[in-house]
Amino acid sequence: MTLFVFGAGYSARAAIRALGPDARVAATTRTPETAAALQASGIAAHLFEGTAPGVTLAADLRAATHVLISIAPDAAGDRVLAHHAADILAAPHLAWIGYFSTIGVYGDAGGAWIDETAPTEPLSARNRYRLDAEAAWRDLAAQKSVPLAILRLAGIYGPGRSPFDKLAAGTARRVNKPGQVFNRIHVDDIGAITAHAARARLDWVFNIADDAPAPPQEVIAHAAALMGMAPPPEIAFAEADLSPMARSFYAGNRRVSNARIKAALGYRLLYPTYREGHAALLTQRHD
Repeated sequence: MTLFVFGAGYSARAAIRALGPDARVAATTRTPETAAALQASGIAAHLFEGTAPGVTLAADLRAATHVLISIAPDAAGDRVLAHHAADILAAPHLAWIGYFSTIGVYGDAGGAWIDETAPTEPLSARNRYRLDAEAAWRDLAAQKSVPLAILRLAGIYGPGRSPFDKLAAGTARRVNKPGQVFNRIHVDDIGAITAHAARARLDWVFNIADDAPAPPQEVIAHAAALMGMAPPPEIAFAEADLSPMARSFYAGNRRVSNARIKAALGYRLLYPTYREGHAALLTQRHD
C-alpha cells in the first residue's frame, strides 16, 4: 500500500500508526515544524495550506494506491478537490479513497437511534459544507471508478484530548441539557477502522461511533471520579456561556448506530464506551 494523506492531523496520524510499517506514507501538513516531525517518523511530508496547490506533492500523490482526506471544507468548498482533483484522477494506481466526515450531517433526531439511512439535515454551515464535500468526493470517485469510504466520525477523544485533560486544566464544564446525548469515538478506534477499511477497499458511507451515546455531564463526572476529584457543578444549558459553535453541537440530539461498519469489517471496538476509553487513558496518564 502506498498511502497519501491530505491533512496529517490527530485522526489521520492514528490511521497511519494502525497501518504500520507495511504502508509507504506521504502526507500534507500546514507548518514546516509538523512537516519536520513527519519526516523524522518516516513519512514523506509536503506543505499544503489549501489556498494553492502543494508544490512538492504531485509525484507522491500520483504514486498513491490509497488516498485519505482529513481536511475540513469551508464556504469555498473542498480545498483538496479545488487544487488536486486532476492529480487524483491521473493517479494510475489509485484503488481506494477514504474521506473523514462527521455525524453532524444528520442533524437532530430527538435522541432516537439512527443509522446511515437517516436523512441528512445539517444544522450548521460547517456541516452543510461537509455534506457538499461528501457529494463532491462521490462524483470524483465515480469518475475515477474507485471505491470511496465516507467515514462519519463521532466526537473524537484520546490522549491529549480527553475529559482528564480538561479537568486537569480547570476548563471542564458539566452542561446539562435534559435528554441530550452524544456519541464519541476513541482515536485509536478511528485509526484501526480506517486501516481496515483501506486494506479492504471499503465502499459506501459508515458511521464511526461508540456503542453507548451518553449525556456529556455524565462523562465528565465519570472522569472526575476516576481522578479522585469532585466534578465541576452542573450548569443548565439555558444558562451556560457557550460559544456559537459549542452551542450548535447541542442542537443535534441522536444515538448513532455503528452496526454497518462493524458488520462490514467484522470489527470489535477497542473502546465500546467512554468507560473503557477512560480506563485506558488513565492508565496511559500514569505510565
